[in-house]
Parts: sequence; C-alpha cells; structure tokens
Amino acid sequence: MPQLFDPLRLRGLTLPHRILVSPMCQYSSIDGFANAWHFVHLGSRAVGGAALVFTEATAVTAKGRISPDDLGIWRDDHIEQLSRIVRFIHMQGSAAAIQLAHAGRKGSTAPPWEGGLMVPPGPRPPALFDSRPIELDLASPRRTDTALREGGWQPVGPTDQPFGPGYPVPRPLADDDISEIVDAFKNATQRALAAGFDVVEVHAAHGYLIHQFLSPLINTRTDRYGGSLQNRVRLFVSIVDAVRAEWPERLPLFVRISATDWVPGGWDIAEAVELCAMLRDRGVDLVDCSSSGAVPYAQVPVGPGYQVPFAERIRREAHIATGAVGMIITPAQADQIVRNDRADVVFLARELLRDPYWPLRAARELEQTIAWPRQYLRAAPPHTPPRGSVGPRD
Repeated sequence: MPQLFDPLRLRGLTLPHRILVSPMCQYSSIDGFANAWHFVHLGSRAVGGAALVFTEATAVTAKGRISPDDLGIWRDDHIEQLSRIVRFIHMQGSAAAIQLAHAGRKGSTAPPWEGGLMVPPGPRPPALFDSRPIELDLASPRRTDTALREGGWQPVGPTDQPFGPGYPVPRPLADDDISEIVDAFKNATQRALAAGFDVVEVHAAHGYLIHQFLSPLINTRTDRYGGSLQNRVRLFVSIVDAVRAEWPERLPLFVRISATDWVPGGWDIAEAVELCAMLRDRGVDLVDCSSSGAVPYAQVPVGPGYQVPFAERIRREAHIATGAVGMIITPAQADQIVRNDRADVVFLARELLRDPYWPLRAARELEQTIAWPRQYLRAAPPHTPPRGSVGPRD
C-alpha cells in the first residue's frame, strides 16, 4: 500500500514523495519572461519540500496567454530565466515541471485583481510587480512604474463564441492555424528541455483552448475537429503526439484535464476516461484531474476532495497514474487519498500559498522523515537528514 511519503518512479524520474505543487498563475510577467517574483515563488516551494514544483500555465504563443502578464515560452530568450529557476529547484532536491498552455478564447483578459475581463488593445497602466531579471541585484532601487504593460489582442477558439459577457470575441481557428498551434507546443517542448525541466504537462483543463475543443458546450464545429468524440479530441491528441516526439523517452509527460464541465450535455467523466486511455497509449504518464472552467454558469459542488473521485475513476478504468487536486487541505486527507489508491499523487495549490512548508509540516504530523535544507536544520525534528544539492534526475 503506497503512502504519501513513499517515492514514485515515472520513467527515469523518481519523486521522493507524492506531494506536488499545482500550477498557479501569478500574472507577474512582462513579455513572458520569468523574473525575481517567479524565482522566489517557485524556489520557496522547493525549499519547503515539495517533490515536484510546477510553473504556472506557460504560454506557447504570445496570443495564447490568459493575460498580458502571463509567463511564456514562445521565444528562445525565455529559456535563460526559466533555467535559473530550474537549477535552484534541483539544488533543493525537487523536480521541476512546466505546464504548457494556450488560453484560446479565454485570452486577452486582465488578472483577477483587475477584474478578469477583456483587455483592449493599447498600452496599460504600469506594472505593480517587480519585473527585474533574476540576475540583477535584487536590492537595487527600481521604479516599476516605468514599465508600461502590453494591451490586448483578439483571441482564438474553436468558434466565435465568447466565454461570456465582457469577454473578447474569438476568431475561429482554421486548419492552418491549428497546425501552427501544434507546432508551437512542439517548439515550446524543445525550449522546456533546454531549460532543464524534468516534466512537461499539457494544459487541457479549465476552459482553455484544448478544453474548448473537447467540450460540446463550446465546440460546435462541423469539420474534422467537431462533433464526435474522436473529432473533438483530435487537437489534443495531435499536441500530445508532437510533445511526446520532442520530449525524451526517459522523462515523463503529464496532462491536466477537466474531468467534467459540471453541466448536462457537456464534457463528462465517461468521455474523460475514454480520452485518458487514448493518451496512455500515446505516451502520457500521469493525468492531473481537475474539473470545470468551460462555461461561466456551471454549478460546481466545491468541498474537501470534491475532485478526487475523478482521479480515482480514471486511474481504475483507464489504467493510468493520476493526480488529485482541489480542496486537499490536511496531511491526513492527502495521505488517505494515496493510501486508498484513489490517486498516485496529490497536487496542492492554495494550501502551498498559505504555507510553502506544508510538506515539511505534513511529514512531522504523519511521523515521516523528509530531508530539510541544511540552513533550516536547527528547526527540524531530531535526526532529520540534510538535503543535498543533486537534482532528482537519473
């Protein structure tokens, strides 16, 4: 029976335990570049003992961002800043992962604290966050109000149906556009490898582009990308094939899906199981099981562990490793999910925002041993092993 602090091997990568950092958008980038905020945010979760640290949804094209402030990997010069973060994560004994994403019709929107609705073209107010590159002296003074942010763009989608009132009207994708997006995921995968990441995850959840093609609530196309399940999954399968072809055989590939739209007539768990069996046969190693996001009127019964049944069913019926995410709050709850074979790993989001050291605390509560940074040993339980500086790759 696996436990929360048992290692997990996925291809050539061995995770020291089963607690993973879920991708969480920070809306703190300029021109897609990682900066000091990302270094501290992601690095602190590695210091806190997470087995695998994910970037936020990282756009594969400039117009594939959710907001103009999203992280990106559509240019070769994005690699350097990301690689600095990866090296630090590895020094803490954690693995580093990147989530590749395209927002589709939910692009060109403002961060949540600015209302989340459409960003029109033209310059925007100055950035309120520190956009300095990582290598600069972080103590040096700099006014962030000198950096005007970009305006918006027309997003794309399977049809011209917007997400909702106040959102931009997307341009329907033609076949050539779809081929370019598949190529963008392929090229982003090459850059992720150059940056040193251990895991790539394709983001197909939460109402973003791939999910838009999966959901019959959104995808009303009548061509080979719409209608039947085989047609609606075509874009996703093409992207997975392109990514797997570039990603080394020794490294695992994850996908994140919404297992249901929570709306009658929408994407549902039965279709998700069928999809995941297809993806397993195409080289996907783990399914990160979330839900919803396709339409604004879904009635989601949020509560502790409310998405765990999806991870359990996909694991059982599609015969693929899964991760549970959503309202996983306590160490005992996380441990029971793994012990009861409901999922192979747990992804934590808000709990790790509240407490970056949640994995270290969980180990104490569950009376398990986990390595601590040497610099923190004075606060660790007796006989705690110090962390080395070698990353987890074979």
